[in-house]
Amino acid sequence: MTASNSSSGAGLVQRLSPGLTGKQRRHLRTLAHSLKPLVYVGQRGVSDNLIENVQAQLLAHELIKVKIHEGDGLAEAAEAIVAGTGAQLAQKIGHTLVLYKAHPKKPTIRLPRDAAEGS
Repeated sequence: MTASNSSSGAGLVQRLSPGLTGKQRRHLRTLAHSLKPLVYVGQRGVSDNLIENVQAQLLAHELIKVKIHEGDGLAEAAEAIVAGTGAQLAQKIGHTLVLYKAHPKKPTIRLPRDAAEGS
């Protein structure tokens, strides 16, 4: 991976997770470390069925990994999934995305608050 790929990945994550602070993204990455991908984006790319599947998994788990097929446009797939689900992109590593969306009624993942928010 080149430096430009690395920095563009970080920019993608920041752009697709405007509601998360760096501290919160770091917490979510820690929680996601041991997770296996629950959704796989194949050669056909992002479809309505795939978006529905991601939404269902986010509702059940709040934090999931999505594996993108190697030949597909990772940034475009991430943007389509985030736009279709309303999730936040917590991490992009290789061809895997970590997505977070709090449960609307009973969230189980508690995000750390920023020091600036507490004052």
